[in-house]
Amino acid sequence: MRLGVDFGGTKIEAALLDSKGEILARERVPNPGDYQGAVRAVADLVARIEQETGARAATVGFAVPGSLSPATGLMRNANSTWLNGKPFLVDLKEALARPVRLENDANCFALSEAVDGAAAHGRVVFGVIIGTGCGGGVVVERKVIEGVNGIGGEWGHTPLPWARADETTERHWCGRYGCLEQWISGSGFKAWAGMSAAEADEAARAGDAKARVLLDHLADRIARGLAVVMDILDPDVIVFGGGVSNIESLYPSVRGKLLAYVFSDVVRTELVKNKHGDSSGVRGAAWLFEADGGASGYMK
Repeated sequence: MRLGVDFGGTKIEAALLDSKGEILARERVPNPGDYQGAVRAVADLVARIEQETGARAATVGFAVPGSLSPATGLMRNANSTWLNGKPFLVDLKEALARPVRLENDANCFALSEAVDGAAAHGRVVFGVIIGTGCGGGVVVERKVIEGVNGIGGEWGHTPLPWARADETTERHWCGRYGCLEQWISGSGFKAWAGMSAAEADEAARAGDAKARVLLDHLADRIARGLAVVMDILDPDVIVFGGGVSNIESLYPSVRGKLLAYVFSDVVRTELVKNKHGDSSGVRGAAWLFEADGGASGYMK
């Protein structure tokens, strides 16, 4: 049995999966928002699920915001900034008294959908989360590609390609300017559009011309961002997650714009909505202990 833990900024969710990927138990608790409290909350949550189900010393994988530095082993790049600089992997191993694996939450999302989700038929899968923030993950033959620097798939912190004169931003929390996250995430869309993506979708479906234009701008910016990924990675499937992925009109709109940006005369890459929804974080974390070795590199 495998336990997956989705360590979010406001909640911590754990799920126990059997060998077929069926969820046997799941529980969600608030994230205390401080480091020591969060480690204790994780340990208590895992112990409680194991006690309730009779599972003993299940493998535990974690989907986390940010990543571990291959130089120091400490957390970095987490938007829950109190995690940064902390020996999270070491402390979790000690608290749970077993080996654990950590991966970026977007990588876990991509892995979940590549193993038994909407992208399970693809050999090369790019997973994008477009929610409050924006992230990406690369999976090849059901294996997460972290990269030598541990930043594989950090799509949200690349700049908006082919930015126009009116496409300027304030400094992002990561210290850069013009990140994709500032343009296509839920929070980014609301900042420049003046309404949430869900509100724009509802208004557009009711016939609001302004909302339709705003969603068209969003689709164009997503297409530009994905075109660069496709030029480099050329994935079989791109699977979308996060709240913005629920806007059904984006899929044909983005696809229709890709050919103008991709360096190709055809676009055969599939654009699909996720299958597992909010469960992809915990499912992907659990699949880090796949029989083929799961996550690669220093995060073991």
